[in-house]
Amino acid sequence: MLVRYGKTKNGEAVKRAEIYTKEEHPIRRQDIDPDAVSIILRLKAAGHSAYVVGGAVRDLLVGKVPKDFDIATDAHPRKIKRLFRNSRIIGKRFRLVHVYFGGKIIEVSTFRSLHGMGEMNQYGTIHEDVQRRDFSLNALYYCPVEEIIIDYVGGVKDIRSKVVRPIIPLKQIFVEDPVRMVRAVKYSAMLGFSLPFFTRRLIQKQAPLLAGCSHSRLTEELFKIIGSGASAVTLKALHSFKLLRYFLPSLDLRLQENRNDFYDRFFRTLERYDGSEPELEERAKGLAALLKDHLEDLNREQREVPLLFKDFYVAAKEFFRPLSPPNRDVDQAVMMIFRETRPKKPRRRRRRKPNGDTPDAKTAETVPV
Repeated sequence: MLVRYGKTKNGEAVKRAEIYTKEEHPIRRQDIDPDAVSIILRLKAAGHSAYVVGGAVRDLLVGKVPKDFDIATDAHPRKIKRLFRNSRIIGKRFRLVHVYFGGKIIEVSTFRSLHGMGEMNQYGTIHEDVQRRDFSLNALYYCPVEEIIIDYVGGVKDIRSKVVRPIIPLKQIFVEDPVRMVRAVKYSAMLGFSLPFFTRRLIQKQAPLLAGCSHSRLTEELFKIIGSGASAVTLKALHSFKLLRYFLPSLDLRLQENRNDFYDRFFRTLERYDGSEPELEERAKGLAALLKDHLEDLNREQREVPLLFKDFYVAAKEFFRPLSPPNRDVDQAVMMIFRETRPKKPRRRRRRKPNGDTPDAKTAETVPV
């Protein structure tokens, strides 16, 4: 293992990062999306540093196939936009670049500064950028050219120890962004990792902060959960940590009441859904898995089909409050369930039409014997 050093204000050498060579980790260049590699190569050719970061590195280290490959670089968004004609700058609070390859998007972000906590876009160094990340397992930088992992915060050791460890001090990490509580529990459940004792206790204490979060951000987090292939264990953990009551309060209430064995039925449905290897793009299918047992419990006696569908749709929207999944996705999810559960009308027996060999009832009497 190599070590990267920096200097303090007094000019003293200080250890900054541990560098794992390709002999010391399992990730290989061919594991990285070729389009992500091409972006990094072009940025490097233009004189910039660039790395695969975050969840992709984490997933590869634990033997999972990443669904996304994000890139961090010291190039500013406008420079990235000039280098890639197939790109677009997005965001206001912190500007990012989306590079498009057909229907695929690769997100490229500029290193963030420790001082850019407000509305201004302030960019910094890789050393500052790592300290802006939430947990050590998401703070690893992989270079596909040299095939090295740069680790400033002990993330590789934490992954090997199966621990979700916060980087940001506990007194500010969840106050600054309560959604991080959902993410911490999600990573723990999804990967089978443990949460440190004081982190667990703080989540249980500060869970009410989640009520003040942006509904759109929580909705985005829900879609990540149902597309993870581990939605059942994650939602069980969120319920256990008492976060679900601020995330999906209607679901939390139904799990507590447990009428008609709802708890067991609901998680059995989600386990089957997880086993189908869901994709992030199949959002309606994931919403349908969440809704199925709830909607099947509705009183549907003597309801006309159009009214019944409307009842299902209204109940689905209420079930997801305060989250705001797109109406189109909810409509598709309800339709999937409606097709499975609506009462089947008895099929009418069609009268056989007469043909040249078989007389119908009217002519049967006149046919000579």
